[in-house]
Amino acid sequence: MSKPSSSQRLPRAKGIDMATFYSAKECSSKVKHMLLPQDNRQIVEEFITILGMRETFEQKGVPIPNKIVMYGPPGTGKTLTAYYMAKRLELPLVLVRLDAIIHSHLGETGSNLRKIFDYAKASPCVLFLDEFDAIARTRESGDEVKEMARAVNTLLQCLDEFGDSSVFMAATNLQDELDQAIWRRFDTKMTYRLPDCAERYNYIGMLIGDFEHQQGIAEEASSILDGCSFADIEQIVLKAKRKAIIGQAALDRNHLSSSMQEYNPSVPALMAQGE
Repeated sequence: MSKPSSSQRLPRAKGIDMATFYSAKECSSKVKHMLLPQDNRQIVEEFITILGMRETFEQKGVPIPNKIVMYGPPGTGKTLTAYYMAKRLELPLVLVRLDAIIHSHLGETGSNLRKIFDYAKASPCVLFLDEFDAIARTRESGDEVKEMARAVNTLLQCLDEFGDSSVFMAATNLQDELDQAIWRRFDTKMTYRLPDCAERYNYIGMLIGDFEHQQGIAEEASSILDGCSFADIEQIVLKAKRKAIIGQAALDRNHLSSSMQEYNPSVPALMAQGE
């Protein structure tokens, strides 16, 4: 089956695009600077290995996993993992815009969900829903409007009928708010956390690359940026690089410190350092 190009779109809901395609090649360009902690890398590699042994698993009567939920703080690599999975599987990534599928009209949200899942069932892809809690919130939350409770019921049906030709991935920062019935539908769960010192050092070294820099800057940066997410670190290092280029100088501590102050990440450890 031919893979859709990045210019294709899912069916429209009242004129609004509900999702965007990224080709495997486009996904590859987005994960150039990605560092997965060892435990999550092992989960991903095992997941991909299993998908490559589909016939063997079918012969032995063992179901193929194809539903992953990722949870943890923002900026820790959940969305990048979806891009990485699409790249490795050589499938398009279908990134769903939840603001486009959630609708106040009775039954509209569930209808939009079904369109998306029906598409993924028919066309092999990595289907990715970010901020998953917005659509999969527990039905005991006492919502004034019961539309979301109905949407959860539709989502449960869609997950049960999903098949195994595509991979479904969801990400949330609020895992405790997911409906337990939804939670049980996932065969693979991945926990994300803020990077430790070694992970910060490796990631900063990856971001600096062959850019001219002061000796020992990666070690200093890994200490200064304690408590930052991968996303925060990337933005601060990029900002510091720009300052170095403007000043026609090697990347140094001053570039990094001023960039951190301007970016102003909301991290308790960093705020304490400024007191």
